[in-house]
Amino acid sequence: MAGILGKKLGMTQVFTKDGRCLPVTVVQAGPCTVIQKKTVGSDGYNSVQLGFEEIDFRKLNKAQKGHFQKRELKPFYWLKEFRINNIDDYQVGQVLTVKRFKEGDSVTVMGVSKGKGFQGVIKRHHKSGGPKSHGSTFHRSTGSIGQRTYPGKVFKNMKLPGHMGDERVTIQNLEVVEIRAEENLIFIRGTVPGGVNAYLVINNLAQDFDQRKEELPVPATEQAAV
Repeated sequence: MAGILGKKLGMTQVFTKDGRCLPVTVVQAGPCTVIQKKTVGSDGYNSVQLGFEEIDFRKLNKAQKGHFQKRELKPFYWLKEFRINNIDDYQVGQVLTVKRFKEGDSVTVMGVSKGKGFQGVIKRHHKSGGPKSHGSTFHRSTGSIGQRTYPGKVFKNMKLPGHMGDERVTIQNLEVVEIRAEENLIFIRGTVPGGVNAYLVINNLAQDFDQRKEELPVPATEQAAV
């Protein structure tokens, strides 16, 4: 099953029927349009390309304009490809909405985390730092990263200061709390990567597992029994 593209709108809280207060992230999921289909015969694999969030045609370059004009579709800002098995279930121009999800589903959300810039080892790697008393010259610095003659080098993967955040993050097993199909909104329990207006990819774990299970080879014991 192809996932759906969305945009993070922010966080809020909802109350369940039994009175519990749950923190949720509000995501505008879709509508997404199928822009292109790729098949094993033409491209070596099956996939569909989805488009999300319409954009002014004048803002596209010549190659992008041709991509949409060839299929007589409106231009979209964000395009994402999903590999699937059941390619016949999708047609160019088909619109996918948040109705493909339901309350209680477990979903996987992928996005880009917030950028923190250049950070030291305490914020970036949660090191303890040095004493804060008078006379100490070691507070928040990196500290020793090597010895003398041996090893005589800095080991790989040493936790040092550097760029933090702004990287792809995937969070699994997030629960769908509420669906508002008429507003294209999905309420996901907990936090998801990125800030407000960050673009997200949402996949349904249960349906993806069923699809992968069909791809697995039949065990030899079962083949012998047949």
